[in-house]
Amino acid sequence: MKVFVTGATGFVGTAVVQELLANGHQVLGLARSEESANKLIAAGAEAHRGDLNDFESLKAGAATSDAVIHLGFVHDFTRFEEMCQLDGNVINTIGESLVGTEKPFLITSGTALFSKDGLTVETDRSVNPHPRIATENAADAIAAKDVKVAVIRLSPSVHGKGDIIGFVPTLIRLAKESGKSAVINHGNNVWPAVHRLDAAKLYRLALEKPFESGTRYHAVGEEGVPLKNIANLISERLNVPVVSLTSDEAEEHFGWFAHFAKLNNLTSSEVTKAVLGWNPEHPTLFEDMKNIYLSEYK
Repeated sequence: MKVFVTGATGFVGTAVVQELLANGHQVLGLARSEESANKLIAAGAEAHRGDLNDFESLKAGAATSDAVIHLGFVHDFTRFEEMCQLDGNVINTIGESLVGTEKPFLITSGTALFSKDGLTVETDRSVNPHPRIATENAADAIAAKDVKVAVIRLSPSVHGKGDIIGFVPTLIRLAKESGKSAVINHGNNVWPAVHRLDAAKLYRLALEKPFESGTRYHAVGEEGVPLKNIANLISERLNVPVVSLTSDEAEEHFGWFAHFAKLNNLTSSEVTKAVLGWNPEHPTLFEDMKNIYLSEYK
């Protein structure tokens, strides 16, 4: 298939592009700059100039391809709600151009929509007033128009070589700046995690296998890593103390990241594994923390 990929030069997107190319697919990657276009061409893909605000370029990319993978998201957390609404508009725009076709459309969401006691599974639908729900609402609206849509929920921590702005790098940076490795209310909350290469394989498998429109898949390699364990490893490597903050103290320490630091998101991927035959095989979050993120601190 020829696959139009937004976010094709991002941390997860580059892995998805390589996974698709290595398995016989063609890739048309959205490129907002000459530098991004050159990266795509060097990787063996085609470049399609435009960005997430250029709806005509999005429609053109989808029209000339056999499938669409939407990975792009503007990570401006100072305007997070606005960026979530933009994501919904992007999905609507691409989806409308696919009405009346059988082209598969894979949309990226996150398991972080769910913060609760108990296990989140693929059939769960969020009722929390979280801005990111705009993505899944848009996916459902397009599915209702008979577009072939599936949603892939990424873990809060998608880890691996090259991750410089993700959740773990953010915790490490805050620990360096503040001189303490912080958790909220003792850090008993958990994050699921997945290696970027395992996530990339999931996208490829989801693209290749038939699915019912509206399906959710979970890119989860580890169901729940306790935040206190992450904080303890950062503390050990950076030689800073671990501190437990109250919710009010957390707002000052973490800023925009406080929501994610208190996230409790135990999540299963058992259905995803069974349906797609997906078996994560790359390093765990802790292995990557020790060998990549904190490798200079031993």
